[in-house]
Amino acid sequence: MAKIFGDYLRSVRERKASGDPAFSLRQVAREVDIEPSYLSKIERGIEPPPGEETIKDLAAALGEDPDVLLALAGRVSSDLQEIICKRPALFAQLLRNLRTLPNHAVVRLVREVRDGDW
Repeated sequence: MAKIFGDYLRSVRERKASGDPAFSLRQVAREVDIEPSYLSKIERGIEPPPGEETIKDLAAALGEDPDVLLALAGRVSSDLQEIICKRPALFAQLLRNLRTLPNHAVVRLVREVRDGDW
């Protein structure tokens, strides 16, 4: 997980840094309040992904979806953990069934749940 997370983080940051110096390693580290050397080690997969709050701060600094970064780090946000813990068997079954659906079917389901009158 550390390598996948770090590679993704570095690719996003470097892509943005090519057009804006605010995304240099030092600038992003400063914005997230971590040491540049620590961020470098995370990006190279030497250090494991940081904790949830730091990942969320990195997502905000880079304009990325925090849930995506958390997933790449092998984590689930604490608010989602609370939701899952209320009905663990039901959510496990739901996620296992969603695994085989094509993306368009999952998108349609999300829209129905979001917009539905329950």
